[in-house]
Amino acid sequence: MDLSLLSIEALLPFILVGFAAQLVDGALGMAFGVISNTLLVAVMGVPPALASQRVHVVECFTTATSGISHLLHGNIDKQLFLRLLLPGVAGGVLGAYLLTSLDASVVKPFVLLYLTGIGLYILARGLFYPPKLKEARLIAPLGLVGGFLDAAGGGGWGPVVTSNLLIQGADPRKVVGTVNAVEFFLTLTVSATFIWHLGFADLAGATLGLLIGGLLAAPIGAWAAKHFPPKQMLILVGTVLILTSGFGVWKAWG
Repeated sequence: MDLSLLSIEALLPFILVGFAAQLVDGALGMAFGVISNTLLVAVMGVPPALASQRVHVVECFTTATSGISHLLHGNIDKQLFLRLLLPGVAGGVLGAYLLTSLDASVVKPFVLLYLTGIGLYILARGLFYPPKLKEARLIAPLGLVGGFLDAAGGGGWGPVVTSNLLIQGADPRKVVGTVNAVEFFLTLTVSATFIWHLGFADLAGATLGLLIGGLLAAPIGAWAAKHFPPKQMLILVGTVLILTSGFGVWKAWG
C-alpha cells in the first residue's frame, strides 16, 4: 500500500489506529505511543523506525488538542501542572542528549517490568480498596524521571508519571488531565529537532491518518476522564498499564 495516497481507503486504517490510541490516552493519561506503535508494526506491517517517526510527529498535535480539551473540562490542576512542567521538559532534554550513545533497549524492559508491577498494584487498589484521595508530594523528581525515560526510551511519560501520581493518592481525573497537558510541552521539546527536518510530504499517508484519528478522539477522551468515577479509572489504568507494559516485556524477552 502506498502511504502517500490521500484516498479514504489508504487513510482509514491509520485513522482508526489514531482514534483508538488517543481515546485510551485521553481518558487514562497513557498509551498513545505504545498502542499506535504496536498496531502499526505488529498488525499493519509498518517498519518500526517509520512507525516511531510518524507517531512522534502526530503526538505534537494530539497532545495539544488533548490538553486544551482537558482544560475546557476542568481536568487540569494548575499547581500540579507547574510542578511537573519544568522537571518534565528538563528530563526530556537530558534523555535526548545523554542517552544517544547508550542502548536504551537494554534498560527499557526493566522499566516496563516495573510498570507492570505498578499496574498490578493500581488494579488491586481499584478492585479491593475504595480510593482515598490525597495530595501527591513526590512530583518534581517524578517529572524529571518521566521526561528522561520518555526521551531515552521512545515513550513512557504517561505510564510513569500517571501511575506514580495515582499510587500517591492524587485525584485520577486531575492526574490524567494534567499529565496530558504537560506532555504537549515535553513532546514538542524532545521532537523539535526531529520535526525541523521533516517536510510537508511526511504529513501524508500514515501520519495524516493518525493525526485525523487522534484529533477526533482527543475531546472524547477528555470528556470520558471527567465522567469516570475514581475507582473505575484506577481499574482501567491498572489494566491498560499491565497489558501494554507486559506486552513490551514479552516482546523484549519472549
